[in-house]
Amino acid sequence: MADLQIRNLRKEYGSVRIIPDLSLDVADGEFVVLVGPSGCGKSTLLRMIAGLEDITGGDLVVGGTRANDIPPQKRNMAMVFQSYALFPHMTVRDNISFGPRIRGEARETIEAGVTRASEILNLSAYLDRNPGQLSGGQRQRVAMGRSIVRDPQLFLFDEPLSNLDAKLRISMRTEIKALHQKLGSTIIYVTHDQIEAMTMADRIVVMNAGRIEQVGTPLDLYDHPANRFVAGFLGSPAMSFLPAVTVAGGVMIDGDGTIPTGQVAVPEGARVSLGIRPESFERDAAGPVSFLVSVIEPTGPETHVFGTIGGHEVRAVFRERLDARPGDRLTLKVAPDRLHLFDAATGARLG
Repeated sequence: MADLQIRNLRKEYGSVRIIPDLSLDVADGEFVVLVGPSGCGKSTLLRMIAGLEDITGGDLVVGGTRANDIPPQKRNMAMVFQSYALFPHMTVRDNISFGPRIRGEARETIEAGVTRASEILNLSAYLDRNPGQLSGGQRQRVAMGRSIVRDPQLFLFDEPLSNLDAKLRISMRTEIKALHQKLGSTIIYVTHDQIEAMTMADRIVVMNAGRIEQVGTPLDLYDHPANRFVAGFLGSPAMSFLPAVTVAGGVMIDGDGTIPTGQVAVPEGARVSLGIRPESFERDAAGPVSFLVSVIEPTGPETHVFGTIGGHEVRAVFRERLDARPGDRLTLKVAPDRLHLFDAATGARLG
């Protein structure tokens, strides 16, 4: 295991700058998730850490050693890809032990490593099977076992669950998190799925256009997003945004009423973007918000409601079963401490 320090890292392809200037610290034993939309540079950054992409500028320090010019096979890192990349003609045992055998390690050492990895990943009963006889989740566990047997300084995961169905993704999230707890390993994990990021990470790094928008714990980013991009990216269903103007003690939504915000350090008359998470709405007959229902989606434990406030599309989630139909109006309120204000022009958090 090792810590990781990234200082002013740059990646360019000719005149195209993918990562302009990025710095990040990852502590020894930490589980850090890189998240962001497609094309934001998260996989490129992971491949630079692994040595699969050249570094244009800056420094990459692993365990106190500058790794810029160390070839990938000597970096003592293990990478799990989106595709399983297993040898179909080899058994699970041979797939897991392939790396140590190529490196010429002692037979006893290899067998001990395979036994340990298979026990951690619950693969002991499948060691003599070929990959074609396994489920998708089992194949991904074999790919992880191939990494564990190396005892690397860093585990690198590049969207490893993308090829699995929804049920398997949920179970594999739990298994990877349990793996981290068992090994105490340093993990850098790339995903575009913000649910994976929220449920697995010690800290989340939100990236956009090759830059870091915000770094923090999942709940810190969820409750205190630094800007509208982070607020809109994290959360499922996503946060709704309403154009508004600040007034004394609150904000006035364009085309609707005023919502109290309490005391915020924003001058009156400022144009803002009011962010409200779907679960923050509450039913209240005397509430200041008039919500016009357009679509209702009952899920069992929750009711998801699509509609408009002042003509602007909004989504609300209620932990109750609503007796409402499209075209109905709901009267709602939102607690002041659950509102988010962003500068209408820059998207920066206000207050």
